[in-house]
Amino acid sequence: HIHACLQILCGHNNEVWFVRFSNDGNYLASSSSDCTAIIWKVEEDDTLTKKHCLVGHKNPISFVAWSPNDRMLLTCGNGESVKLWNVATGECSLKFSSSVGHIINSCAWFPNSEKIVCASCEPESSPKRIFTCDLEGQELESWVGDRIPKVSDIAVTPDSKHLICVCSNEIWIRELPKGREWRIREQQTISSLSLSGDGQSLIVNLNSQEIHLWRISESSTAADNKFKGHKQGKFVIRSCFGGSNSLFIASGSEDSQVYIWKRHLETPIKVLYGHSLTVNCVSWNPAKPHMLASASDDRTVRIWLAHKGSHRTRLTA
Repeated sequence: HIHACLQILCGHNNEVWFVRFSNDGNYLASSSSDCTAIIWKVEEDDTLTKKHCLVGHKNPISFVAWSPNDRMLLTCGNGESVKLWNVATGECSLKFSSSVGHIINSCAWFPNSEKIVCASCEPESSPKRIFTCDLEGQELESWVGDRIPKVSDIAVTPDSKHLICVCSNEIWIRELPKGREWRIREQQTISSLSLSGDGQSLIVNLNSQEIHLWRISESSTAADNKFKGHKQGKFVIRSCFGGSNSLFIASGSEDSQVYIWKRHLETPIKVLYGHSLTVNCVSWNPAKPHMLASASDDRTVRIWLAHKGSHRTRLTA
């Protein structure tokens, strides 16, 4: 009774791997194994219309990242350089690449929208690197060597004070600019990472079919909560915080459904049916807590909406 499917977006012609609302909630970006990303406009009546189709990658696009000011979008193609797009025009303004032979597999923005951080891990014979660069593509600083993890997902907290990476079964947290670092070790492989809106907490999806909630604190020794009920074993499944004050958790699932939990409850409060194949990624609209997007191998993005009236207040309360 919380969500109903408002719209099915059919702009991609292959699996949709990633979806993310802009920070102001006015746009949605989706990316696909069809090697394209699409920017959708969120209209006043909550429907979405296609604004730009971003063409230029030769490989599937595994994720996208909005700049904090929402003027730019990063796209990361498997085994390719990262591309920077102008949201207003839909044009590619820059290609980021690491040192020769390195492949960037994850990146994130700093809150000032003037700097990004990237992680590269290939080829195997080269040292793993995490580096920052400006929007001209100039490298600013880097961390290299055996101590650097092979990163599968990366994030920067909204206050710029912490860099967070996930690698294998560890969460690697480093104080910025050059502070302490510590690691949180999970028992299972971590596939993805998501931060709460206030940057105080994070969730990680594990291949053991659990999502763990952690406080970003050196004193954290156990997960604050563990969410169960969804299916995950073979693929990268992504979850997110959502609703007012990030009080809810949503996740994709390999059983083609979307799962929603309250932040303090272990079992789902709602399961959304409609997709026909694995749901890879979900995104809650930061400006419209009643709106959720999901991306699936069935080539569609679904937009879910809370019913008006009491149901909407239940979701945002």
